[in-house]
Formats: sequence, structure tokens, C-alpha cells
Amino acid sequence: MTTSMPGRLLSLLLATVLLLSLAVACGADRSPGVEGRKVLRIGVKYDQPGIGLRSHGSFLGFDVDVASYVAERLGAERVEFVGLTSGQREEFLIGRKVDLVVASYSITPLRKTLVNFAGPYYVAHQDIMVRGGERDILGPRDLAGRKLCKSEGSNSWKRVVEELGIEAELVDAATYGECVQLLLDGGLDAVTTDDLILAGFALRRPGAFRMVNARFTDEKYGIGLRKDDVSGCEAVNRAVTRMYQDGTAARLLAKWFGPTGLKTTTTVPQFEGCG
Repeated sequence: MTTSMPGRLLSLLLATVLLLSLAVACGADRSPGVEGRKVLRIGVKYDQPGIGLRSHGSFLGFDVDVASYVAERLGAERVEFVGLTSGQREEFLIGRKVDLVVASYSITPLRKTLVNFAGPYYVAHQDIMVRGGERDILGPRDLAGRKLCKSEGSNSWKRVVEELGIEAELVDAATYGECVQLLLDGGLDAVTTDDLILAGFALRRPGAFRMVNARFTDEKYGIGLRKDDVSGCEAVNRAVTRMYQDGTAARLLAKWFGPTGLKTTTTVPQFEGCG
């Protein structure tokens, strides 16, 4: 049976339309970059006072406010916050459960192989927190032989034990909230992580804890994106720059950490570069 020329043309046209439809459908499976999206899902911490804390169904903290500011500058009309732990940050980004992560997320060479980072939007410093009456721990070297929290997904304990070679006794915990409770209950001698995180916990229980003020590392807090979203990363950097220029960064730092007396920086950090 032969097919007429018009019939062949019609068949070719239908086949082309079908291929284009499939291409569009396949493309629809790929989430676009963060810039210009109406709704952004942003991963934040849920148990870090001052940084990201879930309270009565809402998320509160410095990182939450930074995320809201950046989302607005990106053109988002609504933000859906998703609570996550340190160990879930890469998983949630790569698995497309969130579009951005703003969760005391220190930029490291290893993490940069897995995700893209905008920022840093703040440079914190690793410090040590002990119980209020503890006077013998004054710096990292004093952690030798002491019980130190090993929070899942965090690099802080590694900087003490692996990089500085200090033989502390590590005690596992899922989150820094658990670390702080263990410290309060006597199950630990110290918790070490970024000074902003420790300050937030210390503020909730005045007198219960003491920050050593060792400040022995720089912790560059980045905003995590998927690896291929370079243009989104650049847009986030523009938003962060504006956040410092218009005074929002200084206002938010004072709002969340002013009562602790913590010295904070209010100039635009040096960006790492996208891609």
C-alpha cells in the first residue's frame, strides 16, 4: 500500500510535533534555576536558636531572615521553608527537595564538588562552649582527653581532632541541639562549632554556658544551590551584596546576636566565585 505525498507530509509533521512534545516533557522534569521562580523551597536549620529554629510552626533566625531577603531579590512571591540537619544539606539539594540551602553551611572544597555555593553571606569563627562554671578549658588544646560533641554532618569536630591532632573523646549526636543538651546534662565537656551558633544557644540560657572566645577558624557561610545553577548563584551574590549595602545585614546581625555582645562583621564578605 502506498502513501500519498500529502499523507507522508502529514505523518512527518505529526512525528515532529510528537518529538517536540517529548522534548518539552523531558525538559519539564528538570527544575529551572532559582532566579525568577515564583515559589522557592529553602532548606534551613530547625534547632539552632538565632540561626534557624522552628517554633509554633514557623521558622525564625538570622539564616531564615537572610533566606527571605535573598528570595525576594530573586523575584520569588512565596518561600516554603524546609527544616533539615547538617547531614541532609547536600542530599536535599541534589535530590531536589529544596532549591536553596541557607543553614550555617560552611563552604569547603569537598562540598564544592557536590553543590554550588553563593557567598559567603557571613564569615563566622569556630569557637568552644563549655558549662558556665568551667574555667580550665581556654582553647582547643585544652580539649585533649575531654568529651567533645561530634554532630552528624558537621566539620567542626574534625578541625579539632583531625586537623589540630587533639585527642578528644568524641560523643555522637544528631544535631547541635542534642550536643547542647548533653553539655547541660554533664554528658559532655565542650561543644565546638561556629560562634554564631553557640551564641544563639548561650542566649537562651543566660549563665548556663560560657563561650571561650578562641575564634580559631574562619567559617564561610555559603548559600547552597544545585551544581549546574551558575546564573542563579550569581543572582544570589548580587542579592547578598545589596543586603550589606542597604544595611539589612547589619540590622539582622544586631537583631539576633546583639544581646550576646558577639563581635560581628558588617562589610560584604569576599565571594568565593560561582561554578
